[in-house]
Amino acid sequence: LKAIFPKLQLWYDWYQSTQSGLNYSTYRWRGRDQTTLKELNPKTLTSGLDDYPRSSSPSSDEIHLDLRCWMAFAAKVMYTISSKINHQSVSMYKSLSETLHNNDLLNSLHWSNENQMYCDWGWNSLKVRLRLNKEGQAKERRELIKANYSCIPEVGYVSLFPLLLNILDPDNPKLGKVLSDLRDPEQLWTPFGIRSLSKKSQYYNKYNTDVDPPYWRGPIWININFLALKALHKYSQLNGVHSLQAKQIYNELRSNLIENVFKEYFRTGFIWEQYDDITGHGKGSHPFTGWSALIVLIMAERY
Repeated sequence: LKAIFPKLQLWYDWYQSTQSGLNYSTYRWRGRDQTTLKELNPKTLTSGLDDYPRSSSPSSDEIHLDLRCWMAFAAKVMYTISSKINHQSVSMYKSLSETLHNNDLLNSLHWSNENQMYCDWGWNSLKVRLRLNKEGQAKERRELIKANYSCIPEVGYVSLFPLLLNILDPDNPKLGKVLSDLRDPEQLWTPFGIRSLSKKSQYYNKYNTDVDPPYWRGPIWININFLALKALHKYSQLNGVHSLQAKQIYNELRSNLIENVFKEYFRTGFIWEQYDDITGHGKGSHPFTGWSALIVLIMAERY
């Protein structure tokens, strides 16, 4: 740990210095194209969630919920390691971790009372389409409703991140709503796992360009489902009003994932990159024994 800690510090400090938002304790993924009209929703490749819908009009004052949660998770890791090796930075990382895990601060930055959800914030239109340009030669993004600075009301993997990374306190009153959204079949719940984006979203299963099919706009991903199970398992064991709800969801989700991956392996001979949220069929790259192999840890309940 002593040997690798300087490298971890460089990594953490790089994120702090390059991905911070304009305001205190906010963060923004860099790299979104602010000029393109070719994409239905400009991609956020740096997040790893590629075409997951963010604000319709990228800007420097948008803030990203998943990145803030990752920074909270990383700060806790840095605090834990620095404590074990008695590093001089232990108090700094302790302070960072406490700040980023503060649920009141999280709520003030990322909770929307209007939409009753955690969300990104930015300049967003509630109705966006790809339409032919004036020359009729190529499709361009059109905001049919004017964008305003607001919550990005897309229920999906990003809105679940305070749960996925155990940022929420077990007695946080918002936890019940997050669990209900996760278990709602009209939003994220399927018999095969948690889909990446709500069926109610304007971006659900929509192409991002004429030739850019949906990637994180519906399909089921084992890596995020693993994080969901890890979190549900923890919340089910903590004293809180939602422990029983978390346990019930955990048992059902774990069974659904195992059965579907098992079924698809025997149907096709492969473990897949992602799984269809309607049929459960494997999609994308195959064989894919990267994060989809997390199903083995799920079977063993090793989180």
